[in-house]
Amino acid sequence: MPSGGISASLTAPLLSWYDAGHRDLPWRAEPTPYRVWVSEIMLQQTRVEAVRGYFSRWMKALPTVHALAEAPEDVYLKLWEGLGYYSRVRNLHRAAVELCERFGGELPADYDALLKLPGIGEYTAGAVASIAFGLPVPAVDGNVLRVAARVTDDRTPITDPKYKKAVRGQLAAVMPGDRPGDLNQALMELGATVCVPNGAPKCSECPLTHLCASFHHGTTGLVPVRSPKKARRIERRTVLLVRCGSLVALNKRPADGLLGGLWELPSLEGHLPPGKTRQLLESRGWQIQKLLSLRPAKHIFTHVEWHMNGYYIELGDAPEGLTLVTPSALRVDYALPSAFRAFLTIIEDEV
Repeated sequence: MPSGGISASLTAPLLSWYDAGHRDLPWRAEPTPYRVWVSEIMLQQTRVEAVRGYFSRWMKALPTVHALAEAPEDVYLKLWEGLGYYSRVRNLHRAAVELCERFGGELPADYDALLKLPGIGEYTAGAVASIAFGLPVPAVDGNVLRVAARVTDDRTPITDPKYKKAVRGQLAAVMPGDRPGDLNQALMELGATVCVPNGAPKCSECPLTHLCASFHHGTTGLVPVRSPKKARRIERRTVLLVRCGSLVALNKRPADGLLGGLWELPSLEGHLPPGKTRQLLESRGWQIQKLLSLRPAKHIFTHVEWHMNGYYIELGDAPEGLTLVTPSALRVDYALPSAFRAFLTIIEDEV
């Protein structure tokens, strides 16, 4: 790395800055291994402010590893509803079951053992190990990679696995034995609030400007370098908000693939016009009494975009294969991915 890499001289000013006024986050107030683990999984690809409410509801409903391991699928999926990337919560549950079977319901105070649990990678293992157990291991996320790139004025794409490995190695060499968790959180905090991902970094607020090579070179706007993203695949779908009397129709998605095993509003492939939609559904035996167009919507996943049109449909009799629920049950008991929420506005007072 340029500028000699990451220096141990960043530790003292960064910890002093962190001590002087870091964000008051609920999982920091009581950093038990379980709370740190759940918060870190929730925070993956999700804004901190969005996680606050989810974390509080989760801890009230499932306060321990044992509670999570014993929870029915519908319960933990509903608690996760709207956070997206549902494989995260499925892995949380799988790991909780494994923890109960192998470790008595406790997370192990061992980085390598944590790394072997479902859904836990190098970053999460490092966060839990350092914050909850005080082990001197780094936790390198996107915020930390951005700070490291700017401090060293490194032009290696931060998406390059070799770069991440190099940063982990250099941070491991300067990790303080007495406050490793605080240093990891300080680096993440700096990247989230000062050395920000979008827009210019707030260098006037940074405790590391005297050490920052890109600040002194005037290149903060050029760093970090990112590899070009691949264009997302676009899928077109026709979403159906189906009413049968006072009930709403749901369908369960296949176990594999995108949103696997979750509840959804029934849908059809492609953008179908009203006449074609009616014709297709009536050929399946649907007794359509009313069909109204809904406002189109778009939902972005990591690699796919759904471009959706939709219809509100009232039926005489319920067709086979659909699950009918009350609007209140839909609100309380069924986890519906946020991709479909735009089509519920017509019944939002009921839901």
